[in-house]
Amino acid sequence: MTADISDLLSAIHNAERSYDVSLIVKAYEFAKTCHSDQKRLSGEPYITHPLSVALILLDLGMDSSSIAAGLLHDVIEDTKTSKQNICETFGEDIAFLVDGATKLKNIPLHTQEEQQIENLRKMLLAMSQDIRVIIIKLADRLHNMRTADAWPEQKRRDKSLETMEIYAPLAQRLGMTAIKEELEDISFRYLDPIAYDEITEVLKQKRELTRSINFGNKTYIEYIEQKVYDKVKDMVSRVKISGRIKSHYGIYRKVYMKGKGWDEVFDIYAIRIIVNTVLECYSILGAMHDMFTPIPNRFKDYISTPKPNMYQSLHTTVIAADGIPFEIQIRTFEMHYVAEYGIAAHWKYKQGVEKNDDLAKKVAWIRHIIELQQEAKNTEDIMNSIKTDIGSEEVFVFTPNGEVKSLPVGSTIIDFAYLIHSEIGHKMIGGKINGKIAPIETKLKTNQVVEIITTKSASHGPSRNWLNIVKTTEAKNKIKSWFKKEKRPENIRGGINELKKELLRNDINLDESEFEEFFKPIATRCQFNSVEDFYAAIGYGGVIISKIMPNIKKLYFKYNKNESRPKFVFQPNNFSSSTGVVVEGIDHCLVSLAKCCNPIPGNNIVGFITRGSGVSVHKTNCQNVLNAQKDEAKIDRFIPVYWQMSSNNRYISTLHILAVNNDEMIFQTTSTLSKLNVPISELNVKFLENENIKIDVSIFIHHVSELKEVIWQLKKLNGVISIDTKS
Repeated sequence: MTADISDLLSAIHNAERSYDVSLIVKAYEFAKTCHSDQKRLSGEPYITHPLSVALILLDLGMDSSSIAAGLLHDVIEDTKTSKQNICETFGEDIAFLVDGATKLKNIPLHTQEEQQIENLRKMLLAMSQDIRVIIIKLADRLHNMRTADAWPEQKRRDKSLETMEIYAPLAQRLGMTAIKEELEDISFRYLDPIAYDEITEVLKQKRELTRSINFGNKTYIEYIEQKVYDKVKDMVSRVKISGRIKSHYGIYRKVYMKGKGWDEVFDIYAIRIIVNTVLECYSILGAMHDMFTPIPNRFKDYISTPKPNMYQSLHTTVIAADGIPFEIQIRTFEMHYVAEYGIAAHWKYKQGVEKNDDLAKKVAWIRHIIELQQEAKNTEDIMNSIKTDIGSEEVFVFTPNGEVKSLPVGSTIIDFAYLIHSEIGHKMIGGKINGKIAPIETKLKTNQVVEIITTKSASHGPSRNWLNIVKTTEAKNKIKSWFKKEKRPENIRGGINELKKELLRNDINLDESEFEEFFKPIATRCQFNSVEDFYAAIGYGGVIISKIMPNIKKLYFKYNKNESRPKFVFQPNNFSSSTGVVVEGIDHCLVSLAKCCNPIPGNNIVGFITRGSGVSVHKTNCQNVLNAQKDEAKIDRFIPVYWQMSSNNRYISTLHILAVNNDEMIFQTTSTLSKLNVPISELNVKFLENENIKIDVSIFIHHVSELKEVIWQLKKLNGVISIDTKS
């Protein structure tokens, strides 16, 4: 339904707080004049959009300035009105909010991605000064997504993806659950309509199934609500009970993304119990566990350990006598306000706290994210940092002193060390989980106690390999900063060498003496003060060459206008590496055997020019090769290779043996290999529940014919079910 000023005035009249109606009407009239000739893609007058945004902000309980800014949020971006005009008419406060919600334009950015990143940076900077900026942006995005049917299909998909990657995670981090779930569901419907419809159909079938159970005239949710109410009504002075069905995207994440079966999704149905005090929450929890059968390991206490977005509640999953599982959420009314409205609850239920110190603490993470991005020169790195630091699910772990720390799922002991302090990370030599030594790359789980072991050595520092292990942007940036500061000469040399390798792979013929002049404009564009800073950034991992290679190629061909391709061609040498593989056309190139398929002499092979690791040799039927050959951007990176006939090298091949578990199987396997004079590199044994045994044994062999002989001999052993060489 199209919004009208009367709808807004009526909603203001029915609101729980007082508003400056004259200011809001003034903003409406100003916006209506500015947008007078404009139409939305749906054909409606443009003013209906800012009116709808204002209504969303009113429902969130935002203040008069926010609602006025919501009405004005597009006038700078889409009309000839300037920020100065807004400031003169409505004051600095509203002008700041409108400008903060306005996209950048007329700036020399080269790609749509760069434009998106700079707009995001501007928005984050503005919201770090006034959180109302992002609340206005979320209201704007929510109404746009509600009316996205009027957009062309590609725009719908692009905006949906942006919403999923940026705006829904921001809403989640701000605790605005209702907005987050609606944004996700709308975006999901446009991005994967088939999966969306499948989930809709399954939910419909489940409703039909529950109707077949005798709940009287009630739905299953209504039936459970009534049972719960009858149980708790005499336990507390005030209670509110409501039910919900899990969002489509919430189901999609579990069933499609995490690979769970429908019977493993226990929270499709949920009951929310809202009471006055924390003590009542825990009392009702006990009553629910007496009334229903709790499912083990499905209890979460977010009251004693709140989420970083301020969310507090008790969650438990139970099964009723009818056998249908459902989740119960128990919280106080104040917790419920925060759970529904998140950061906006400060305006809806606590007037006059815009400058409150408590509010500033709760949004300090925004400035932290901005600080983490200062080192980033690559747009993809910035986007990934935002996704990781805002959008990831979290684990909650403890320091030895009992302090709770939250990290994105997938974080390691290294991430934890750098979360505590930069120097703790730099000096780390090991870690403990629950008092036991654990590898520093171990991924952390909720409720673990993590302790970092450090050294006093002044020369100790992080390993470059940690950059490939850590999850958080904070840890990556601190590791890069250490290498940037401590290893500058090494970084410069390493950066130059990386450039040489990449230029070689991309058929670009540049002598090192030409680097300074050639890369100066590239360094400037990447915001470096000198070419040496550019080299150093490549060396410590601050710049990924493959990301800027399109610009390097464009610049190179501009300098060589008369050539369709660079003059450089591979020298006609055939280089034999220590792997026993001959690479056609490249002299002295790093060659490695791909671990995904472990090629050995006798296999048909092909070379693939990698980013930073020379030529990787694969079997021609390797799935990674077959996938890459479908990508036009990668097809030119394949190169002929073949086995050196006189090679005496040994190669590792891993056999996966499935056999009946008996006392002799492991001995018979190792004895057979010994008789065949085949050395063992590694052997792992796993005892299976079905009384079988799995033996993974890595062996050294010369040729595929030798491997076939080994497999043939092992298959003769009594009890062997199958032998496979695939990982």
